[in-house]
Amino acid sequence: MATVTFEKAQRWYPGMDKPAVPGIDLEIEDGEFMVLVGPSGCGKSTTLRMLAGLEEVNEGKIYIGDREITRLPPKDRDIAMVFQNYALYPHMTVADNMAFSLKMAKMPAEERKKRVDEAARILNLQEFLERKPKALSGGQRQRVAMGRAIVRKPQVFCMDEPLSNLDAKMRVATRTDIAKLQADLGVTTVYVTHDQVEAMTMGDRVAVMKDGYLQQVDTPLGLYDRPVNLFVAGFIGSPQMNLLSATGQEGKAKVGEYLVPVDEAAAHKMHGDIVVGVRPEAWRQVSADDGGLPVQVTVVEELGADAFVYGTSGVEGAPSNVIVRVSARDTVHKGDVIHVTTDPHQVHVFDAESGERLSE
Repeated sequence: MATVTFEKAQRWYPGMDKPAVPGIDLEIEDGEFMVLVGPSGCGKSTTLRMLAGLEEVNEGKIYIGDREITRLPPKDRDIAMVFQNYALYPHMTVADNMAFSLKMAKMPAEERKKRVDEAARILNLQEFLERKPKALSGGQRQRVAMGRAIVRKPQVFCMDEPLSNLDAKMRVATRTDIAKLQADLGVTTVYVTHDQVEAMTMGDRVAVMKDGYLQQVDTPLGLYDRPVNLFVAGFIGSPQMNLLSATGQEGKAKVGEYLVPVDEAAAHKMHGDIVVGVRPEAWRQVSADDGGLPVQVTVVEELGADAFVYGTSGVEGAPSNVIVRVSARDTVHKGDVIHVTTDPHQVHVFDAESGERLSE
C-alpha cells in the first residue's frame, strides 16, 4: 500500500493556449478512497491519466510512496486501471481475461489460478468464469474489469468513470460494491466521476475540480456543510443549493424586500453585493404573516418519505427556481403559494465578486 502525491503536476496539450491541468498539488493517504469530481473538461481524467502514465507530465512530480514515478512507463508504476468501457477481450473467458496480465508477467499457472479464484470469490463471479464477456450483463462485465485489477495486487487502483455505462439501478448497486471492496482490500484508490452523488457516497475524501484547478478537498460532509466558494456550493448537493443574490444590510442579507438572517461571522464581513446559499432542507415553512419568502409552487416531486417543492418566487435576487424539501405528509400542491424562512446557522454567505465564503 502507498500514499500518492502530486507536486505541481502539469499537463499541457500541444497546440492548446493554456494547460489542461496548470499544476496540481494533492496528497492521497495510504488506503484512502479519493474521488476527483467536477464538470466535463475540468481536468479530473487528465490528472488520473498522469498518475497512470497515460499522459505525459510536462512539469512537476508524482510519487507513489517515496518513489517518484513521473517518468516511469505505466507497467512499472504498480497501478491497476479500471476504464469505463471495461476493455475486456471478447474472445477470452472471464477467467482468461482476469489472468491475462499475470500471464504476460509469466506468473506460474498455479499462482494465476489461485489469484483468479480469490478475486472471483470476492466479486461473486465464480459461476461466470468460463463465460465470454458477451454472455454477461454490464454490471458483471464491470466486476470482471475490477477482478482483472484485483489479481495484480497493485499499490494503487485508478478508476476512470467505471459506472457511467450502467443503468441507474445497477450504478447504485455497483458503487456500493466498489466502496465495500476498496474498504476490504485497503488499496489506495483514485476514482474519477462527474456525478457528485457518486462522489459523496463513495469517497473518504472528495477533490472538487474546475478548469484544472482544485477548488476544495474535504470529506463529503465537509464539502456539503462548508463549501469554500460559490462553485463548490452550487456543484455539491442534489438538488443543488438555492443561491440568492442579496446585499448586506444591518447584519442581515436583503433579498429584494425580504431579510434573510445570517451568522455573526458573515454579518461582520458583508460589504455590498453578496450571494446567500440555502440548502433545500434548510427552509422551513411559516405563515404569510411571518414575512417569509413567497414561493409559487410549480412542481411537487414526491419521493415517498419526503418531497421536493420547485417553485418561483418573483422576488428580485431569488433564482428562477426555488427548491424546498418538505415532508411527504405536508399538503403542498401545484399552484399553492408557500412562505419559507431559515435559521442563521444554516445560511451560507459568499462574496458576489470573488465567490469566496464569508460564513463561519
